[in-house]
Amino acid sequence: MQTDTLTYLIISGVIALLLALFQYAYKSKIKGKRAWFLTMLRFITYFSIFVLLVNPKFDKVTYYNEKPNLVVAVDNSESVSYLKQSQTTTDFIETLKSNQELNENFNLEFYSFGKEISPSEAYTFDEKQSNLALVFDRLSEVYNNAISPTLLISDGNQTYGTDYAYMTKRYKQPIFPVILGDTTTFTDIKIQQLNVNRYAFLKNKFPVEIIATYNGNTAVNTQLKVSKGNTTVFSMPLSFSKTETSQIITFTLPANRVGVTSYKADVIALENEKNTINNVKNFAVEVIDQKTNVAIVSELLHPDLGALKKSIESNEQRKAEILNTEEFLKNSNDFQLVIVYQPTTNIEKLYAEIDRLKLNKIIVTGIKTNWNVLNTLQSSYKQVLTNQTEDYQPSLNQNYATFSVDNLNFSEFPPLKSEFGEIKFSVPFETILYKSINGEQIDTPLLATFETNDKREALLLGEGIWRWRAQSYINDKSFNAFDNFIGKLVQYLSTNARKTRLNVNYESFYNGNDNVKITAQFFNKNYEFEDNANLNITLKNQDNDEIQSFPFVLKNNRYEVDLSGLGAGNYTFTVKVNTENFSTSGELKILDYNVEQQFLNANVSKLQSLASNSKGNAYFIDNTTSIIDNLLNDSRFATIQKSTKKVVPLIDWKYLLALIAFSLAAEWFIRKYNGLI
Repeated sequence: MQTDTLTYLIISGVIALLLALFQYAYKSKIKGKRAWFLTMLRFITYFSIFVLLVNPKFDKVTYYNEKPNLVVAVDNSESVSYLKQSQTTTDFIETLKSNQELNENFNLEFYSFGKEISPSEAYTFDEKQSNLALVFDRLSEVYNNAISPTLLISDGNQTYGTDYAYMTKRYKQPIFPVILGDTTTFTDIKIQQLNVNRYAFLKNKFPVEIIATYNGNTAVNTQLKVSKGNTTVFSMPLSFSKTETSQIITFTLPANRVGVTSYKADVIALENEKNTINNVKNFAVEVIDQKTNVAIVSELLHPDLGALKKSIESNEQRKAEILNTEEFLKNSNDFQLVIVYQPTTNIEKLYAEIDRLKLNKIIVTGIKTNWNVLNTLQSSYKQVLTNQTEDYQPSLNQNYATFSVDNLNFSEFPPLKSEFGEIKFSVPFETILYKSINGEQIDTPLLATFETNDKREALLLGEGIWRWRAQSYINDKSFNAFDNFIGKLVQYLSTNARKTRLNVNYESFYNGNDNVKITAQFFNKNYEFEDNANLNITLKNQDNDEIQSFPFVLKNNRYEVDLSGLGAGNYTFTVKVNTENFSTSGELKILDYNVEQQFLNANVSKLQSLASNSKGNAYFIDNTTSIIDNLLNDSRFATIQKSTKKVVPLIDWKYLLALIAFSLAAEWFIRKYNGLI
């Protein structure tokens, strides 16, 4: 208690006593014990009131021990069981859990990881991918501010995500890899990598690149064969030695039939080779008979042009060229879609040519757009001219019904700069993105689509879309989400097909380790998204006639079904709306490939480097007896005593009020009883 507070209490006691004596001792008619008793009650009343006003407090210090965390991240991928380490891993985890001294000194936290990471103490070792970089990325969000040594129980073989070797720059904790495997070297030959385009064009040839590697000490000869069904379409002899351990084979194959064609690349196994699964890789190519050429026409130089070109060409079925008006007019017949970027002056010939060829188009406007000319050349919309600019952020219209649009967190995207003023449409239109100012959405489109005279058009009212592509990369470490968004817009504008109430989005084929997800949208008669529909997909495996059915799950403004558990094979499917008589069918292929079975050994050197860079130690799973002792004896992980100081009141105000009420009541009763009132 502070000295000032004690002084106030003493002064309060003196004042309370003087007031009580003044009332019952100085010139009072009440004498004897009764006067002294009433004086005491009045003193209690006054002093309690003063104490309530002073509210004395004192510091309460509490001491407690804070144990460090011991984070245990366990590789739950199939490669662990394939390397025959699942049982030893389970036994080691049980040893950690049952060690009393370890639990007394650490807070044990268990995680399992494959393609994702989650808290878990049950391990099945059946994940199709392993993303070690994500482990440290997620753990850094939780444990970077506390002492948290980390046991990484893994073979170190990563099949997905960024390289985890550099994650120690972000994850500031000592890492102790427990290596599942050994350093034994086996003779092995495998297809290290196969590169091929996903799409090819009819009557063309598409390139294939195969990288074959060898691990051994003697010279060997083998053969590479590429087959389609029972037919060998390419073969080549291969030779390896201790010094010549890899070969790059490049060749072309013809694209003679529209649709998905599957191939198998196979390196003939060596005698006594332990792992022959990694000798084979299946791949597929979808042959198409057309390619969309997009003209990006502008008289300006702007980073938006490059961003649009890169997004469009991320799909191999599309090609984009940046042209000025004169260049476009010379080759206008080569294009199926035109993007007019910030039309300025002298665009009459451009619009006339687009109308003559009946091409769909995207109009992108900005601060240099000549709205006087643009308002004159077309009648679908008019911009109110103010000669002022404004920054508008995007806000997604969840009810956009023309095609499915993923929410890329548009509200966090940088604003686009555009003409300030109202845009008035004279034709029916649908808004993809609304304008938003200072976080408030306004009922004005930023990006809209509409159809007139059997032609489709999109209008983007702002420049600076290159910043959106950059922001998408910052959010997702990939341009894919933004490129897919632009790709869907281009796909919609590249065709004049009629809208359907049931739209299903899927790929023609998937690799064995891909997420096999199919999305769908169902609209009512007014083409408004129906969020209470009941959709099912029925799949038939054409190889064994097995039929399976799965329900779709509503996610935001679309329905989704995850078919990642399906085995390899050719499938036909039908998506049906159970509440109405709507259905659509298609075909897809899942290729037989398990990346987790491609590894013969643990990645020992990389895990040891990870331990060294993080000031930890690496251990092999067969020699783990010293791990617990080393953790317990490491001075960096000692239990820390901490204290908390709280300022608490000396007396609870409720008790003071009760005491005041009691003293006043007792005083009143005594005076009343003795006829003094």
